Amino acid sequence: MEYFIAITPPTEQGEEIIRFQKRWPGNRLPDLVEPHITIKSQAGLSDDELWVDSVKGICESFPIFSVSIKSVNCFGTSVVYLGVESKKIKELHSRIVRAISPDPETSRKYFELDLYEPHLTLGAKEYGMSEIELSEMKKLAKNCLHDFQPFVVNLLRVYKLLENKYQKIHEIDLKQIGSENIC
Repeated sequence: MEYFIAITPPTEQGEEIIRFQKRWPGNRLPDLVEPHITIKSQAGLSDDELWVDSVKGICESFPIFSVSIKSVNCFGTSVVYLGVESKKIKELHSRIVRAISPDPETSRKYFELDLYEPHLTLGAKEYGMSEIELSEMKKLAKNCLHDFQPFVVNLLRVYKLLENKYQKIHEIDLKQIGSENIC
């Protein structure tokens, strides 16, 4: 089975992103998974789910933080995404990856640690889009998806591939603190 750990934007932002993604009928991504920012890819996330307790332990001491969705960008000609800015997101990613300890080669394969680029995927060749459609998507996203307000991250979601769709199976709260400490 495949798992991953992610942050999801607020409902209204997520719905706006899905409406945008569905402008391209061949884009299978919105049918596969809700809009999200991956914190930990599938590397080391085994079916026994023993790693969930490690993630919970990290989250119990990791304070809530804010995230801003900023620029439209791409990975080569195969993925269009929204860039993410946050002072804390890479630190959380790093703590979780190190706790689960996949081997370094696997971490590189899944773009973890120093290769980690927080982002929210809009479309990809892998999910049915052509290079021409992705180029069009990137141009249109710059005009349509630029006014997102920063949001507070207070939990992580664990997803599992079930019946050809990633479904949320766990929500793990981050440490709740006063809003004056959110960064």
